[in-house]
Amino acid sequence: MELTRIFEYIQYQKKNCPLEKSVGHQVNGKWVYYSTDQVIEMANKASLGLLKLGVKPGDKIALIAYKNRPEWVVMDLAIMQVGAINVPVYPTISPGEYEYIFNDSAVKLAFVGKDDLYDKVNRAKPNIATLEDIYTLDRQDGRKYWEDIFVEGTMEEPQAIMAGIKEDDMATIIYTSGTTGNPKGVMLSHKNIVSTVTGVSELLPVGKGHKCLSFLPICHIFERSALYAYIYNGVSINFTGTDNLGGETGDLQNVKPHFFTTVPRLLEKVYEKIYNKGLALTGTKKKLFFWALSLTEDFEYGKSYSGMNGFKRSIADKLIFSKWREALGGNVKGILTGAAPCPVKMAKVFSAAGIPIREGYGLTETSPGLTINTYEAGGAMLGTVGPVLSHVDIMIDASDGEYKEGEGEILAKGPNIMMGYYNKPDATAKVMKDIDGTTWFCTGDIGKIVKGPGGKEFLKITDRKKELLKTSGGKYVAPAPIENKFKEDFLIEQMMVIGEKRKFVSALIIPAEEALKDWCEQNEISWTSLSEVIKNEKVLNHYQSVINNFNPQFSHIEQIKKFKLLDCAWEPVKADGSQAELTPTMKLKRRVIREKHHADIETIYT
Repeated sequence: MELTRIFEYIQYQKKNCPLEKSVGHQVNGKWVYYSTDQVIEMANKASLGLLKLGVKPGDKIALIAYKNRPEWVVMDLAIMQVGAINVPVYPTISPGEYEYIFNDSAVKLAFVGKDDLYDKVNRAKPNIATLEDIYTLDRQDGRKYWEDIFVEGTMEEPQAIMAGIKEDDMATIIYTSGTTGNPKGVMLSHKNIVSTVTGVSELLPVGKGHKCLSFLPICHIFERSALYAYIYNGVSINFTGTDNLGGETGDLQNVKPHFFTTVPRLLEKVYEKIYNKGLALTGTKKKLFFWALSLTEDFEYGKSYSGMNGFKRSIADKLIFSKWREALGGNVKGILTGAAPCPVKMAKVFSAAGIPIREGYGLTETSPGLTINTYEAGGAMLGTVGPVLSHVDIMIDASDGEYKEGEGEILAKGPNIMMGYYNKPDATAKVMKDIDGTTWFCTGDIGKIVKGPGGKEFLKITDRKKELLKTSGGKYVAPAPIENKFKEDFLIEQMMVIGEKRKFVSALIIPAEEALKDWCEQNEISWTSLSEVIKNEKVLNHYQSVINNFNPQFSHIEQIKKFKLLDCAWEPVKADGSQAELTPTMKLKRRVIREKHHADIETIYT
C-alpha cells in the first residue's frame, strides 16, 4: 500500500498492526490510552463536526498545546480529512505573535490546550478578522469544548473530499521561530512530509510492539514527522512533558520506552545529573564511576574491543553503565537528536554506555529530514549528521563566499522541499537557487562531505552562513562549533561567541548555577548569590582555566581571548514580556543578545 497523504497513516496502522494503545497520556496521574480504532472514530466525528461548522478545503485551523496529547493527533487528522490546513503554533509566544500568525494565515478556528492559552488567543481575537471561534482541549467553564463539535454520521462527505486531495496539496503551514523579525509560514504539502516519513521510517530501530515517548513540541516538524513514522511503524506513542521524565516516578520508568527523539540540551542535562551523582560518591564507588567514564573517551561507532579492553568495558557496563540504562527505563534501543548540534562528547558517553545516540539534520523547509546517522553497522559517524537520505540530493556550494577547503553552503533538492513561504514570494525566491536549470533550496548552513566507514559519505555541519562573524582583521570565525565545544564543560550553561568587527574573539558566558554551586562548595567558596560569586577571583580563574583547556583545539584567530560571566538566563520566553534570547528550538537570537548585553560587550573591548 503506497501512502501519499498524511491521513492515510492511521488507516495503514489499522490494516497492518492495529494497536490497543496507539496513543496515550497521563490524566490526573493515570495513563489513558486510545486504540487505533478509537483515534479513527474520534477523528471522523471531529471531521463531520468541522464540516457542520462550515469549514471548507483550504481553511486554516490552529492547534496549540503546552504538552503533546492525543487530542492533537485526533484534530490533526480531522483537519486534514476535510482538506483544511493545520497551523500548529508554539504555546509560549506572545498575544502579539498570535495576532501576527493568525492574521497572516487567516486562521478560522483555534483549538487550544489548558492554562493561559485560551486567554492569550482570546486577547488577540478582536484584531483577527478571520477567527470565528476558540475551542479548548480541556473542559473550562463558559468556554466551548472540542468534543462539542463531534457529529455522529456517515463519512460520505469527508471521504469524497479525501478522494480529491492530491499529494501535492498543502497539508500544513508551520511558522518558523526566526531569530530576527516576524516568523515565516512554511507551506508543506502531503508529499513533502510523506517523503520524509517514508525515507526515515525504515531506518528507525523500532516497530510493532515497541513503545516511544514523545515530549518535544509536536508543533515542530521534527517531532511531528517522528509521530507519523511511529504511527506507520506500529509504535505505541506515549505523550509526556520534559518536566516529567526522570526520577523513580517519571515517565522513563513508567513507560520504559524503546525510542524517543530529543534535543542535545536535554541530553546534556541528563549527563550533568549523572556526573553530579558521581561527584557525590566517595571512596571506591567514586573511583569506579570515573574510571568507567574515562573508558568512553575513545568510543567510535562500530568499534569493537577484545582482550583486556573488552574485559574492562564489560566490568564498567555491569557496575556503572547498566544503571544508566535502567534510569532511562532499561529498554532504549535508540535516541535520535536534532534541532541543534549534538556535542560529540554526548554521543560518545551515552552510546558507549549502551544507549545509542544518533544525530539527524534538516529544517522546517525540508520537512525536515535531509540526513540521519542510522543504527545499523557502518551507518553512523561521530561529528557528522549522517548520510544523505535516499530521496534527497545534497550539493556543497562554495561559489558565493570565503570557505575553508571542501566547505560551502549546503543546498538540497527533493520531494521534501517546501512549497514556499506563505504570502512571501520574495522570501521564497531568496532561498531558492538555480544551478544549470535545477532549483536548489539554500539551507543557510555550511558544511562538507566527509568519508566514513567503508568509504561511505557523511555530511558534516560546520556553521550557519548567517552566523559567521568577521573580525576587524578580515578573518571569518564560525561561532557555533566553538560554543558547542565549550558547553561540554558542566560549568557553562550558555555561551555566545562575539567579535564582529573587533580585533579578537571573546565570549559571553552564563554559568550553570547548580554545577557552580557544587564547585564552590568543593573549593570552600561561600555562596551568596550568582551575581556575587561570578566576581570571585577563584571562580574567574577557574573559568579562565576552562577556556585555556579548550582554546588549543581551535586556530589562533578562533581562540577566546576574553570573557564575561553573566548572572541572567537566556530563555525562549520571558515572564516579563521582554524579548526572548532563544528561539523555541533553543537557538541563540544573536542580535537580541548583542543588544541586551551591549554594555557587557563594551567592557570586554575597552
